[in-house]
Amino acid sequence: MSTVAWITTRGLLGRRRFLLLLPLPLLMVGIALIPRLSGISPSDWAQPVIVALGFTTLLPIVSLIVGTGVLGAEIDDGTITHILSKPIARWRIVLPKLLVSIAVTGATAAVPFYIVGALADGPRLGLGLVVGAFAGAVLYSAIFVALSLISRRPVLLGLVYVIVWEGLLSNLVSGTRVLSVQQYVLTISDKAASSDLLHPNVSFPVAVVMSIVVTVLFTALAIRRLSSFSVTGETS
Repeated sequence: MSTVAWITTRGLLGRRRFLLLLPLPLLMVGIALIPRLSGISPSDWAQPVIVALGFTTLLPIVSLIVGTGVLGAEIDDGTITHILSKPIARWRIVLPKLLVSIAVTGATAAVPFYIVGALADGPRLGLGLVVGAFAGAVLYSAIFVALSLISRRPVLLGLVYVIVWEGLLSNLVSGTRVLSVQQYVLTISDKAASSDLLHPNVSFPVAVVMSIVVTVLFTALAIRRLSSFSVTGETS
C-alpha cells in the first residue's frame, strides 16, 4: 500500500493540476483580510467567507481536482492497466489513493480555513474549521474517487454536483440539507469551534452518522468498480 501511495503522491504533486489548488485558498484569505483590516465586525463577513466561499466552493473544488486525479489520470493515460495486471487486491489500490486524496485536500484547505477562522474569532474557530476541512476532505474524496471510476467525465459531473446540489439545493431547499456534505462539515466545525459565527442546519448526530454512511458507501463503490476493470481499462 505504501508503494501505491508514494507513486500516487509523486504523480499528483508533479502534475500541473496541482497548481490549480493554489488560487482559491489565496483568494479566501485575501477576501477575509479586507474586512478584517477595515475593522468590519466578523458577524458581517465571516459567514459568507467561511460557508459560501470556503465550504461551498474551496473545499469541494479542491477535493474534485485531487479526488478525480488520483485514479482518473491513470485511467486516461492507460497506466491503470499496468497496475491492474499485478496480483494486488483492489482495495489495496483504492485505499492508499483515497488516503493520499484526503491528505492533500485536507492540507490544502486547512491552512486558509485556519487563517480565516483565526482572523474572525481567534484560534479556537481556526482549529474548528480545520477539523471541518479534514472531515470534508474524507467525504468529498470518497465521492470523487468513486466518481472517477463510474464516469468518463468525472470532473464535469463533479462540477454539476458541487454547483447544483451543494451550492444551490442544499442552501435553498431545507429538505435536501440532510443529504449535503456541506451541511455535515458545517455542523462538525461548529461542534469543534463552539462559535456564534457558524449556523449549522443539521444536528451533530445526523452529521456524524451520515458522514460515516457516505464514506463507507462510496469507498465500497470505488473498490467494487475497480474490481470490474479488466486489463484493457474497461469496466465489465
